[in-house]
Amino acid sequence: MKQANPLFTIAHISDLHIPPLPKAGFWQLANKRLLSYLSWHRKRKYEHQQQTLDALRVHLGQVNPDHICITGDLTNITLPAEVDQAQDWLRNLAEESRISVIPGNHDALVPGSLQYALRSWQPWMQDDDGRIGFPFLHRRGPVNIIGISTAVATPPLLSLGWIGKRQLQRTEAMLAEIASEHRPSLLLIHHPPHDRACSPRRGLSDRRKLHQLLQRQPVTAVLFGHLHYPIRAELPGRDGPIPALGTASGSAVGAYKARAHYHLLKFTEVGAGYRLEVEHYEYAPQAQAFKLRDTEVLPVQASASG
Repeated sequence: MKQANPLFTIAHISDLHIPPLPKAGFWQLANKRLLSYLSWHRKRKYEHQQQTLDALRVHLGQVNPDHICITGDLTNITLPAEVDQAQDWLRNLAEESRISVIPGNHDALVPGSLQYALRSWQPWMQDDDGRIGFPFLHRRGPVNIIGISTAVATPPLLSLGWIGKRQLQRTEAMLAEIASEHRPSLLLIHHPPHDRACSPRRGLSDRRKLHQLLQRQPVTAVLFGHLHYPIRAELPGRDGPIPALGTASGSAVGAYKARAHYHLLKFTEVGAGYRLEVEHYEYAPQAQAFKLRDTEVLPVQASASG
């Protein structure tokens, strides 16, 4: 039987760490940035390459998804020039309405740096009605997209994330409000939301409160980054496990961690509900292009699909 064409497609990319790193002044490095600056020149600049990002942009242009979700870490040490560089990259990627962005820990490396990023990237992370702040809600095609920020400035050697009580309350209220729409819903978050994903100094500190929320107001899937390798986990949901999909850095050549990777989510109508198929694309260094690695079909929460 011929397979139905997808109703809506979403590309999930993350941890772009857009190169190159601009020059930094003395006072800009007189804080936690210095360690990340040294790390960039010692190792990370050999991992996050412009050629990989260029290949990603080309492939996204060929696949032409209906929407693109970016789950944080567009920058390396959140210099204002980096934030501007990321803004230009987003503007050249697709129309504003086709992109949803949340920040990552590198986008909030030192106190105050996140505020400039939020102002610069506001068009991609505000509600459809113009409300500014997290969580935000984007209604795109048949899908509801909710963006949460876990980006907080932390002391040196820490890269943990935090949602906070206010965001959790607003997220629950938002999910309760849209539940009657019977549309698939995606939750965007930078830090991995599942247990034992990484060490406590790098993890999501209040993930258990998020788990409790999802047992009351489940979503179709959770998309995240931070780990720099592709992974599928499961979160406890009211109607069964909720798939959580993490992707590798979108600019990595694979010198130290996984090669660049992204998800292409394909939603197809099946009866009164939806079928969710995920294609995994991975960077092939020799070809300098992204290639299809494998495909999987994910279970869709009955409560999200009607």
